[in-house]
Amino acid sequence: MSDISIRIAGRAGRITLTRPHALNAMTYEMCLAIENAFDDWRENDAVDLVVIDAEGDRAFCSGGDIAELYATGTKGNFTYGHQFWADEYRLNAKIFAYAKPVVSFLQGFTMGGGVGIGCHGSHRVVGESSQIAMPECGIGLMPDVGGTLMLALAPGRVGEYLGTTATRMAGEDAIFAGFADTYLPELKWKGAISALERSGTTDILDELKITPPASALAEDEGQINETFDGEALEDILNNLRVKDSAFTQDCLKKMSRMSPLAMAATIEVIHRLRGPSLSIEKALDLEYRFSFRAMEHSDFLEGIRAAIIDKDRNPSWQYADMNVPLSAVAKMLQPLGQDALKLEKMT
Repeated sequence: MSDISIRIAGRAGRITLTRPHALNAMTYEMCLAIENAFDDWRENDAVDLVVIDAEGDRAFCSGGDIAELYATGTKGNFTYGHQFWADEYRLNAKIFAYAKPVVSFLQGFTMGGGVGIGCHGSHRVVGESSQIAMPECGIGLMPDVGGTLMLALAPGRVGEYLGTTATRMAGEDAIFAGFADTYLPELKWKGAISALERSGTTDILDELKITPPASALAEDEGQINETFDGEALEDILNNLRVKDSAFTQDCLKKMSRMSPLAMAATIEVIHRLRGPSLSIEKALDLEYRFSFRAMEHSDFLEGIRAAIIDKDRNPSWQYADMNVPLSAVAKMLQPLGQDALKLEKMT
């Protein structure tokens, strides 16, 4: 497959995304190929660890290739989307629970589906160019691919902030928020990958990693906790409107571009996940409830139209006044019954 290179190099299973012209956006076929590789290497004694990287300087993976979702959804065919998300989420869960080390190198943009394959492994490497975000609310979807797990685990109310504003995190911010853990100057990445392949151990990462720069996100945590501590979208918006500052104005500007329904659901899911029952399975189950209904009942198709089809950047959102009824959120997140997400690969 020309979009991805999968092979064994030394002691490492190697996955390289090779669509730099498309910012390494992940297609459905790439998703399935990555899952097959993880399955093949699980019991392969020749593979001690897995290394995931990507060609090009601009992006590790800018997200999922959503054009096909739009093409099928606008024709009333929702089955393709249901299968796409189910298979993608199954891959996300496998990476999260993989028994061998999974090392990802996250240069440039790592967004949406890129977070799903790049930020669930055991060693997530960032550097000077890294820009990590969960921008799904901007296309009428809520953060998914297991991203709500990390949003729920982020310090304070940082998860609500990142999920509803789609703020991009530099490498040091991603480490603070829990989306990455190793800061490595990018000039050392090639040598680090070669060492991983030779040794089959992650020791080289501990030897080469450096203390990251100070995190701007960490500096903003106090303001974030003061304003994003509401129980619902309405409460957060009221907090932001009352506190007139450069920070709150920036938040309101970003949130004005997002789907109100998606933001309200994001906040609800993060709140449901926090606590002793938090797990990747629970996060993906809640995300799938929303995405399963997204084409038919949310702003997803309209968000894609405005972003990548007509490119007018002027979506017509439901609840454009930002007053999202609790019943609308409940409808998107109610259990799916026999359509519920099944994480075991069906044969």
